[in-house]
Amino acid sequence: MQIAIINGPNLNLLGKREIDIYGNQSFEDYFKGLKARFPSVSFHYYQSNIEGELIDKVQELGYKYDGIVINPGGYTHTSVALGDAIAAIKTPVIAVHISNIFGREDFRKLSHVSGKSVGVISGLGLKGYELAVEYFFGQVV
Repeated sequence: MQIAIINGPNLNLLGKREIDIYGNQSFEDYFKGLKARFPSVSFHYYQSNIEGELIDKVQELGYKYDGIVINPGGYTHTSVALGDAIAAIKTPVIAVHISNIFGREDFRKLSHVSGKSVGVISGLGLKGYELAVEYFFGQVV
């Protein structure tokens, strides 16, 4: 099974920024544990702060992988183009948000990717990535 994880802007700063919201663990450290938890999954990880690069990656992987877990960061609320890219591909996508976007500022409640995804996990911290992988892997939580 091949699963891609795509992270958007500022997620390269996990563990350093807004620790009260996003926690103190870097994604790289978390990702090591995720790979250990699912040794039979072939993971591809990509992070970019640039909207067009995220769209390119979704298009590149969207016909090759069994699942894509995406955290578009702030582009969740602004990028119609990223939502369109998700709608255009065959690979199912789950949108993950570390914080509860529905409990934050009003502008964060709008998502251009959620309606194009097979599911959304919001507010469960980094655990959301694991839950998304479990969905694709067919495991029961």
